[in-house]
Parts: sequence; structure tokens; C-alpha cells
Amino acid sequence: MKYKLLVFDLDGTLVNSLTDLAVSVNEGLKKAGLKPHEVEKYKKFVGNGREKLIDRAMGESCKDERLRNIVKDTFDTFYKEHCNDNTTSYNGCEKLLSELKKTGVKTAVLSNKPDEFVSGILNKIYPEHKFDSAWGKKPGYPVKPDPEALNAILKELEVKKSECLYIGDSDVDIFTAKNAGVDMLGVDWGFRERKELIDAGAEFVASSADEILEYINEN
Repeated sequence: MKYKLLVFDLDGTLVNSLTDLAVSVNEGLKKAGLKPHEVEKYKKFVGNGREKLIDRAMGESCKDERLRNIVKDTFDTFYKEHCNDNTTSYNGCEKLLSELKKTGVKTAVLSNKPDEFVSGILNKIYPEHKFDSAWGKKPGYPVKPDPEALNAILKELEVKKSECLYIGDSDVDIFTAKNAGVDMLGVDWGFRERKELIDAGAEFVASSADEILEYINEN
């Protein structure tokens, strides 16, 4: 087997967190006197971290620093309490992680979500699986698609770029892998459409967790 490490995006790849993210931002919007959005609209808002999520949800109102602070602070407080209310795993991912563990392949998570939320979500959704590393947006590291955090994970786990496969559901993930110089596999069950992944340059897009296993066993 070529790959010794699989690095997963979190939201839209390992967990369906859309409702909890939407509800938490909407709480902030309502507190700031702004109109909330339907949950489905958040599929286009997420992917580039908390700051972009809030800016996209607020639209032009994000230029008002006072209102933006209200939305951000409310989101942080509310999401900390409710980040696991509706968040679930995607079908087959638990089995995939179990199979990877059996074969000795390391697993890691790299998310643009603030780092303080990542471990709590993983512990709740995948309590039986121990990731070798799990990173959210850490202070001092830029958000994806900047490759700095991914490169740091590779260094931490002592894995060569040629031995790493990065997996995600959006163009941000594809660009992250390209910028880091590692192989990338897209998944179409997340927040973005399959076409976005292909247009961004994904060489392979999986429609099930089983297809990921087949792919790595063949490479």
C-alpha cells in the first residue's frame, strides 16, 4: 500500500455538521438584528473557516465591526454548547476508520474550524477511533488552502508527502493538497457538488467510504 497517512477534512467529509453551524450563526445574526438563513444556504458559506463563514452569512453587514463582533461572539458561545446537537457521521466512515486502523494506516484531521471545537466533535462522533493527529485552525497557522498546517502534520507524524492522501469535499481541500504537494481524493457526499471537485482538479471523487478503501488498496 502506497499511503501511510490519510488526512481528512472534517465538516462535510467525516461529519455532517451543517445544521449546528447554521443554527449557531443564525443565533448571532438574530442577536445582531439581521435576518437568518435557511440551513441549505450554509453549504456555500462554509469551507474557509469561521471568519469567512460569518462574513458570508452577514453579507455587506460584516463591514459593521460592532455587528460583526456580536455575531462572532454569539456564534462562539452558542456553538461551544451546541456543536454536537445535530452533528452526525457520514455513512460508512466509522467502518473506513476501523479498517484503516487494522491495516496500520495513520489517520489525521485538518479542519478550518477553530481548533478548540475539533476534539470534542471527534470524541463524540468517533469515540472508538483514535486519530494520530487532529488539527483545527490553530493560532499562528493560516487557514486552508494554505498548506502550512498540513505540512506541519506531515512533519509531526514523520510521513513523506508521497505517502499521504488528503481527503475532502470542496475545492478548498483540493487546493490545499495541491499546494502541499500531496495526493488528493474528493468525496461527493458533503456540502459541495461533485462538479466543483472535478472542476478544481480532483483526479478521483468517491461516492462512498468503501470507494476510498478500494482506491487506497489499488494504489
